[in-house]
Amino acid sequence: MDLMVSLMTAEQPTQIHQARQIAESFGLNAERYDRTRPRYPAALVAAIVAASPGPDVLDVGSGTGISARQFMAAGCRVLGVEPDERMAEFARKTGVVSEVARFEDWDSAGRHFDAVIAGQAWHWVDPVAGAERAARVLRPGGQLAVFWNGAQVPADLAEAFATVYRQVLADLPFNPWARPAIESYLTMAETAADGMRQAGSFGEPEQWRFDWGLPYTRDDFLDQIPTTGGHSRLPPARLEALLAEMGTAIDAAGGSVPVQYAALVLIAERNGAA
Repeated sequence: MDLMVSLMTAEQPTQIHQARQIAESFGLNAERYDRTRPRYPAALVAAIVAASPGPDVLDVGSGTGISARQFMAAGCRVLGVEPDERMAEFARKTGVVSEVARFEDWDSAGRHFDAVIAGQAWHWVDPVAGAERAARVLRPGGQLAVFWNGAQVPADLAEAFATVYRQVLADLPFNPWARPAIESYLTMAETAADGMRQAGSFGEPEQWRFDWGLPYTRDDFLDQIPTTGGHSRLPPARLEALLAEMGTAIDAAGGSVPVQYAALVLIAERNGAA
């Protein structure tokens, strides 16, 4: 589930990273974003850490520091790069060192890393330019690992939510509940893999998947909706109507939302000499 994915699939089929208004809209409520967005499964973090030749990690599109804090807890030294000052400032308050820049324009100042990661963010980076820059800051044998959480709700709720979006957001070019979110992320992963191949500095990317679940209360599920890309562009009255109708659908389904997540990882090793 992600309105951003659907909007960008419809508006910018192959150039999601150019939609800067959406890419830099998440800081409108950084506290809510950090509080409600799902974390990543511990097995995902452990697998990336195990593949890395060392503990120095660069977190691209680090946002409020969700993934950075998880990697720090796993023993890594993490530097965040985030284009939105509001998100970066929130991350700093949680102990994450964060610099403000688009990754494509970021000055590494000669620093190098064992892993470059991006959680729920690499689709906002030019896939070729981003891979090229990652290769320049990675030590030989270092890993570029990008990952996403794709959510799926039970079929009856997905159908009910799709109906709500058709009624409240009839002008939306693509209904975000029309197909599983993982399908959109698989497309993004393939775009990322092509970028890594074109950069010419990586081995063949591998794709990993970690399935996990999280039960949401009605209110917790609705609290997350405004943090997904594109919703901040909705007029307040339309967003309020959307949340009210979604709440009614959840109530009719029993009052809670069991979400199954597929955490998708694309990882490739930096080749060659430094």
